[in-house]
Amino acid sequence: MSSDNMEISVTILGSGTCVPSLRRSSCSILTKIRDKLLVFDSGAGTMRRLLEAGIDIFDISFVFYSHFHPDHTGELVPFLFANKYPDGSRRKIPLTLVAGRGFSTFYDNLKNVYGHWIELAPGLLNIVELDNNGHDMRRFDDFNVESLPVEHNPESIAYKITSAGGISMVYSGDTDFSDNLVTLSKDADLLICESALPDELKVKGHLTPSLAGEIATRANVRKLVLTHFYPECDQVDIEKQCRKTYSGPLLLAEDLMKIDL
Repeated sequence: MSSDNMEISVTILGSGTCVPSLRRSSCSILTKIRDKLLVFDSGAGTMRRLLEAGIDIFDISFVFYSHFHPDHTGELVPFLFANKYPDGSRRKIPLTLVAGRGFSTFYDNLKNVYGHWIELAPGLLNIVELDNNGHDMRRFDDFNVESLPVEHNPESIAYKITSAGGISMVYSGDTDFSDNLVTLSKDADLLICESALPDELKVKGHLTPSLAGEIATRANVRKLVLTHFYPECDQVDIEKQCRKTYSGPLLLAEDLMKIDL
C-alpha cells in the first residue's frame, strides 16, 4: 500500500534533546492525516528537517506543544517569523497552536519580546489551550485529539490523535512514569514515547527504555517508537533494555524516519 493510502503518516523530525547534535535535532514530530499536516513540538532544527522531508512551512495546519521547555518550543519564534516572509501572504490556511493551559500567556510573553515580528495576519493564528489537570478532547475536520497531563512540568500533556478511520497515534512529550500515559495510549496503533536516558541513568521527570516498554505493554500498543535520546543512549543497547518489559514491534527514532499507519 502506498503512503498516499495510509490513514496517518509520521516522520520523526527531531529525535534528540537540548544537547547539540549533528545526528539528532531537538524534539519534533510531523504527522500527516489526509491533507492536514500536524507538527508536535518544534525544537531547534525543526524547520530544516521539514525542508529535508519535502514540507513547506506554509502548509502546516497545527503545531501541538507538549510543554514549554526550549528544546520543544525553541523554533516557535523562528517558525512564526518565517511565516511572515516575504510579506505575510504565502500562508493561505490558518495555523492553530495547541498546548496546555498557560500557553496564551507564554505566547503573549514572546510577543512582549518580539512584537509584530511573530504576529500573523488577522484570522491566520488560533490558539487552543487544553486542560493540564485532566482529560480533554477536541474534534477537528479529519481527526480528534485527546490529552491527559503527564509527569514533567505543570503544563505538560500527552496527545492522542485519532483519524476519521479510527487509526490512533500517541505522543508522550517529556514525562516520568505516568498512569495517564498508559490510559491515553490504550490500544493505540503507535506510541511515540520519550526514553531520555538508559535504565541505569534514570532521572526524575524522564523515562528510560524499560519504563517506556512497561507503559507500552500495559497500554497494549501495536507499535512503540522510542525517542528524545540524550547522547548517553548511543552508548548502550537501548533496544535490549526496552525488551525487558516490551515484546511488540519496536523502533528507535532517527531523524527523518518515516512510519505509515
